[in-house]
This record gives sequence, C-alpha cells and structure tokens, in this order.
Amino acid sequence: MKKEFTIALSGNPNAGKTTAFNAITGARQQIANYPGVTVEKKVGRVRHKGHEIQVVDLPGTYSLTAYSLEEIVARDFLVNERPDLVVDIVDASNLDRNLYLAIQFRELGIPLIIALNMVDVAEARGIEVDHQQLSALLEVPVVPIVARSNKGIQELLDKVLELGSDSPEWRPARISYGMDIDQALDQIEEIINKSQIFDKKYPARWRALKCLEGDRQIVELLKRDPDLGQSIHNICRDISKHTMDTLEADPEGVIADHRYGYITGITKKAVKRKIQF
Repeated sequence: MKKEFTIALSGNPNAGKTTAFNAITGARQQIANYPGVTVEKKVGRVRHKGHEIQVVDLPGTYSLTAYSLEEIVARDFLVNERPDLVVDIVDASNLDRNLYLAIQFRELGIPLIIALNMVDVAEARGIEVDHQQLSALLEVPVVPIVARSNKGIQELLDKVLELGSDSPEWRPARISYGMDIDQALDQIEEIINKSQIFDKKYPARWRALKCLEGDRQIVELLKRDPDLGQSIHNICRDISKHTMDTLEADPEGVIADHRYGYITGITKKAVKRKIQF
C-alpha cells in the first residue's frame, strides 16, 4: 500500500469544491499557476491514518470538452499528470446537471469517487438521494458530505485511502449513444489503436468520442498521423451529415442528449422527491 499519493478535486462551479478543499486540507495549502497559463493552481496536503495525500484543486468545470481554458487545464492535468484518483464534488440538490461531469470522468476511465455534497440542502428541498443506489448504478464509490460543516470529510478520506493507495487502473466506461454513433466510435477506436504515432496517453474510445464532438484540441492531434487522421476525419464528416439529415442535430448534440438520458435513468432510481407544502 502506497504511503503517498495524489488526488484531484473537481466539480462544477458552485458545487462547494473550494469549501471541500479547505475542509480536507485546512491550512496546508499552496497557490501557484498552472504552467503557461494564468489559471490558479491550489495544492494542499492532508495526513490521514499514516498516509500523506496531496490534493490538487482543479478549476471548476461543467465538462471535459475543450470549450474553455479551465476545461483544457483540468483535462491536461488529468491526462498528463495522472493523479491516483479524482474526487468529484457533486451538489446533491442539483444532481442531474452535476453528474454530467462525473459521467465524462467515467468515460475517461480515471478512478473516481463522488463526494455527494450539500445533502442537507437537498433534504431541505425534499430531495433524498440514496447514495448506495447511486454508487451501484454509477459503479463508483459515493460518500455523502456537508463540506461547510466538515460532515463526512473523515469518511471521504477513508474512501480515498481505500481506493487510491493501491494505484487502481484506468477503466473507461462504455456508454451507448445509439447505433449510428456507436458504430462510428467503434470504427474510429479501431483506427486509433492501429496508429503507431497517436499518443497512447488518451484512451482510444474517449479520444474517438472527442473527435465526434469536434473537440479542437483532440482533432488537431489527428494531424500527427496524416493518413489515419484523414480516415477519422472522413468518418466524423459522414456521421455528422447523417445525424443532421436524420435527427437535425450534430453528433455533439446527440452525444450530450444520450448522456443526459443516461443520467436521468440513474437519478430516477436513486433520487426521491417529496412533495413539499
């Protein structure tokens, strides 16, 4: 069992990530910038049951697609630095929106713990989340916390030790996006796996997804292998035309709709809403 390891703290803006970071690390924090950019990088440390845990506070983001500098910084840190695991701070009172990022972590494959924050706020609004059911459906540990009052922080650190100290492998989740998208993903994944040039640090299926979503950073990397890159570009172009003709939506929109549909299927089973008078 490792004595020292690194976790990345992530989450949507306003999910309580900064409060959780402060609750976990206390005064043991340093502030710098990520290399080459002006995005603030906060790093803290916590000692728990004889283990030294470095905690990197990632910029708050809604997704792992390269829409903003913050998302690129967060994604590059995960892929290049490979922390032992991610703790995703999720607002229990706004689960459908917050789980969108969690699903993308699952697709990337990085070992993940969901810290279900603000369970008190959720309960006050008549929202009851069955965290054990949520854990079973997402296939990741889920720990309820109230970061601002330090509730559940020790249990969260226990789970971090349990999962992170044995260096778990990256295991990308496979989510269905409908027959046409799935078929294109299979084709692109096969091409990526053939290449001797493409950087293997990106999981092949996740990279295929990003190609279909038109992620500029990932699409640009295709040019490193011109022949296979062109083949992938052709598949993306064809599937884009097909989805626009049949669904009046681009592949990115279709993928987002399926992600939200997948999340709704989970929250229907794991969340109960009481009628409040």
